[in-house]
Amino acid sequence: MILYVILQLLIVSIMATSAMTLFSYAISNSFRELYKEPVLLAYVIDKMKIELSAQSKKTWGWLLHYVIGFLFVAAYHIIWVKDILPITPLTALIFGVISGAIGIISWVYMFKMTHHQPPIDFRGYYIQLFFAHIIFAIVATLFYSITLTLLILAKTYVTV
Repeated sequence: MILYVILQLLIVSIMATSAMTLFSYAISNSFRELYKEPVLLAYVIDKMKIELSAQSKKTWGWLLHYVIGFLFVAAYHIIWVKDILPITPLTALIFGVISGAIGIISWVYMFKMTHHQPPIDFRGYYIQLFFAHIIFAIVATLFYSITLTLLILAKTYVTV
Protein backbone atom coordinates (compact mmCIF):
# COMPACT_ATOMS: atom_id res chain seq x y z
CA MET A 1 0.00 0.00 0.00
CA ILE A 2 2.82 2.43 0.85
CA LEU A 3 4.25 1.90 -2.65
CA TYR A 4 0.94 3.04 -4.16
CA VAL A 5 0.91 6.15 -1.99
CA ILE A 6 4.49 7.04 -2.94
CA LEU A 7 3.66 6.48 -6.62
CA GLN A 8 0.53 8.61 -6.23
CA LEU A 9 2.48 11.44 -4.58
CA LEU A 10 5.19 11.25 -7.26
CA ILE A 11 2.63 11.51 -10.07
CA VAL A 12 0.77 14.35 -8.36
CA SER A 13 3.96 16.28 -7.56
CA ILE A 14 5.36 15.88 -11.08
CA MET A 15 2.11 17.14 -12.62
CA ALA A 16 1.75 20.06 -10.18
CA THR A 17 5.41 21.11 -10.36
CA SER A 18 5.35 20.88 -14.16
CA ALA A 19 2.19 23.04 -14.35
CA MET A 20 3.74 25.60 -12.02
CA THR A 21 6.97 25.60 -14.02
CA LEU A 22 5.13 26.03 -17.33
CA PHE A 23 3.32 29.02 -15.82
CA SER A 24 6.59 30.54 -14.56
CA TYR A 25 8.27 30.03 -17.94
CA ALA A 26 5.28 31.56 -19.77
CA ILE A 27 5.26 34.61 -17.48
CA SER A 28 9.04 34.85 -17.75
CA ASN A 29 8.82 34.89 -21.54
CA SER A 30 5.85 37.28 -21.60
CA PHE A 31 7.55 39.86 -19.40
CA ARG A 32 11.09 39.13 -20.65
CA GLU A 33 12.21 38.51 -17.07
CA LEU A 34 14.06 35.66 -15.37
CA TYR A 35 11.28 34.06 -13.31
CA LYS A 36 12.38 30.46 -13.89
CA GLU A 37 12.73 28.69 -10.53
CA PRO A 38 15.09 25.88 -11.70
CA VAL A 39 17.43 28.45 -13.29
CA LEU A 40 17.37 30.62 -10.16
CA LEU A 41 18.03 27.54 -8.00
CA ALA A 42 21.08 26.78 -10.17
CA TYR A 43 22.29 30.35 -9.57
CA VAL A 44 21.79 29.92 -5.81
CA ILE A 45 23.80 26.67 -5.93
CA ASP A 46 26.52 28.52 -7.84
CA LYS A 47 26.64 31.31 -5.24
CA MET A 48 26.97 28.73 -2.45
CA LYS A 49 30.39 27.87 -3.93
CA ILE A 50 29.50 24.21 -4.39
CA GLU A 51 32.02 22.64 -6.73
CA LEU A 52 29.93 21.32 -9.61
CA SER A 53 30.01 21.72 -13.35
CA ALA A 54 27.63 24.28 -14.85
CA GLN A 55 25.48 21.46 -16.24
CA SER A 56 25.37 19.71 -12.85
CA LYS A 57 24.19 22.94 -11.21
CA LYS A 58 21.37 23.19 -13.77
CA THR A 59 20.47 19.54 -13.19
CA TRP A 60 20.47 20.04 -9.41
CA GLY A 61 18.32 23.15 -9.85
CA TRP A 62 15.69 21.10 -11.67
CA LEU A 63 15.97 18.19 -9.25
CA LEU A 64 15.61 20.45 -6.20
CA HIS A 65 12.61 22.15 -7.78
CA TYR A 66 10.82 18.80 -8.19
CA VAL A 67 11.89 17.53 -4.74
CA ILE A 68 10.45 20.67 -3.15
CA GLY A 69 7.25 20.09 -5.12
CA PHE A 70 7.12 16.53 -3.78
CA LEU A 71 7.54 17.81 -0.21
CA PHE A 72 4.64 20.25 -0.65
CA VAL A 73 2.43 17.45 -2.03
CA ALA A 74 3.47 15.17 0.84
CA ALA A 75 2.39 17.89 3.29
CA TYR A 76 -0.96 18.26 1.50
CA HIS A 77 -1.36 14.45 1.64
CA ILE A 78 -0.80 14.36 5.40
CA ILE A 79 -3.37 17.12 5.90
CA TRP A 80 -5.91 15.25 3.75
CA VAL A 81 -5.25 11.81 5.25
CA LYS A 82 -5.59 13.14 8.79
CA ASP A 83 -8.87 14.85 7.79
CA ILE A 84 -7.57 18.26 8.84
CA LEU A 85 -8.98 19.75 5.63
CA PRO A 86 -11.13 18.16 2.92
CA ILE A 87 -10.09 17.71 -0.70
CA THR A 88 -11.94 20.70 -2.18
CA PRO A 89 -11.29 23.65 -4.48
CA LEU A 90 -11.31 25.94 -1.43
CA THR A 91 -8.62 23.82 0.22
CA ALA A 92 -6.60 24.02 -3.01
CA LEU A 93 -6.82 27.80 -2.86
CA ILE A 94 -5.84 27.84 0.83
CA PHE A 95 -2.87 25.55 0.10
CA GLY A 96 -1.89 27.77 -2.83
CA VAL A 97 -1.90 30.93 -0.73
CA ILE A 98 0.07 29.27 2.09
CA SER A 99 2.51 27.61 -0.34
CA GLY A 100 2.94 30.91 -2.17
CA ALA A 101 3.81 32.69 1.07
CA ILE A 102 6.25 29.91 2.00
CA GLY A 103 7.79 30.10 -1.48
CA ILE A 104 8.26 33.87 -1.33
CA ILE A 105 9.77 33.75 2.18
CA SER A 106 12.08 30.92 1.08
CA TRP A 107 13.32 32.82 -1.97
CA VAL A 108 13.88 36.01 0.03
CA TYR A 109 15.93 33.94 2.49
CA MET A 110 17.90 32.14 -0.26
CA PHE A 111 18.77 35.40 -2.00
CA LYS A 112 19.89 36.97 1.30
CA MET A 113 21.78 33.84 2.43
CA THR A 114 23.80 33.68 -0.77
CA HIS A 115 24.05 37.46 -1.26
CA HIS A 116 22.70 36.73 -4.73
CA GLN A 117 20.90 39.60 -6.36
CA PRO A 118 19.92 38.38 -9.81
CA PRO A 119 19.00 41.10 -12.29
CA ILE A 120 15.25 40.54 -11.94
CA ASP A 121 12.20 42.55 -10.98
CA PHE A 122 11.79 41.09 -7.47
CA ARG A 123 8.28 42.46 -6.98
CA GLY A 124 7.18 40.93 -10.28
CA TYR A 125 8.95 37.67 -9.47
CA TYR A 126 7.27 37.32 -6.09
CA ILE A 127 3.83 38.14 -7.55
CA GLN A 128 4.20 35.51 -10.27
CA LEU A 129 5.62 33.05 -7.71
CA PHE A 130 2.54 33.52 -5.54
CA PHE A 131 0.20 32.75 -8.45
CA ALA A 132 2.43 29.89 -9.61
CA HIS A 133 1.92 28.26 -6.21
CA ILE A 134 -1.84 28.68 -6.49
CA ILE A 135 -1.67 26.88 -9.85
CA PHE A 136 0.55 24.24 -8.21
CA ALA A 137 -1.97 23.63 -5.42
CA ILE A 138 -4.97 23.52 -7.78
CA VAL A 139 -3.25 21.00 -10.08
CA ALA A 140 -2.02 18.99 -7.08
CA THR A 141 -5.54 18.84 -5.63
CA LEU A 142 -7.05 17.87 -8.98
CA PHE A 143 -4.53 15.10 -9.67
CA TYR A 144 -4.60 13.90 -6.06
CA SER A 145 -8.36 13.51 -6.35
CA ILE A 146 -8.06 11.70 -9.70
CA THR A 147 -5.30 9.35 -8.50
CA LEU A 148 -7.15 8.69 -5.26
CA THR A 149 -10.21 7.64 -7.25
CA LEU A 150 -8.05 5.40 -9.46
CA LEU A 151 -6.44 3.82 -6.38
CA ILE A 152 -9.85 3.10 -4.87
CA LEU A 153 -11.04 1.54 -8.14
CA ALA A 154 -7.84 -0.50 -8.44
CA LYS A 155 -8.21 -1.81 -4.89
CA THR A 156 -11.81 -2.74 -5.61
CA TYR A 157 -11.38 -4.44 -8.96
CA VAL A 158 -7.74 -5.58 -9.14
CA THR A 159 -6.35 -8.40 -7.05
CA VAL A 160 -2.67 -9.10 -6.79
